[in-house]
Amino acid sequence: MPAIRSVFFWLGFFFSTIIIATIALLLFFLPFKYRYWLVSTWTYLNLWWLKLTCGLDAEIKGRENIQTIPCGIVFSKHQSTWETLALKTIFSPEAWVIKKELLSVPFFGWAARLVEPIALDRKAGRKAVDQLIEQGRKRLDAGRWVIIFPEGTRTQPGKKGHYKLGGAMLASATGYPVIPVAHNAGQYWPRHSFVKYPGTIQVRIGKPIPPEGKTAQEILVLAENWIEAQMQDITHQP
Repeated sequence: MPAIRSVFFWLGFFFSTIIIATIALLLFFLPFKYRYWLVSTWTYLNLWWLKLTCGLDAEIKGRENIQTIPCGIVFSKHQSTWETLALKTIFSPEAWVIKKELLSVPFFGWAARLVEPIALDRKAGRKAVDQLIEQGRKRLDAGRWVIIFPEGTRTQPGKKGHYKLGGAMLASATGYPVIPVAHNAGQYWPRHSFVKYPGTIQVRIGKPIPPEGKTAQEILVLAENWIEAQMQDITHQP
């Protein structure tokens, strides 16, 4: 059954991507807020379709930790494609930090350009960090959340990647807080997997980590320790 239900999900995902991306591209001349709304419609539609077809939902704890700040830098665990959809519904409006080559993906990448992500050339070394700080400051000052996967790539459930310093350097340079996020989406939507499994993803949002008086390394360690401690707790829940 999960495989059959996943077929229906992917069909809806595929056609909604083509249709909404095409409409968004035709309306590229509209102000940002209208382009953002249109692309966000695609996100909400597919999360609803995911719940309907695959029985996959989420429980979010810690929303109160972000209600007192206008925006910040989100450090999220990265296990699947699910969080690239769901985080948009929690932190909005947002700017994603993504690989530059993703902008060339037909329809998806083309539409992504319209919501002004922070697209980095990962091979650029130090220049990529400079790009992150320069573009990140502009997005934050415009009142947008900046969402970063500090491990850089998706990890399997129970695994931990190497946390990179770029996002913490952005916090240190701009003074905006870091908000750590943990979740276990990989248990239900595994990376590189066609099949989605029914259940309830656990999402936990931590308290903002103020950068004042801390080095970038200290900020990163605080966020990493919180995320990984939460992952241990989520994983061992009955």
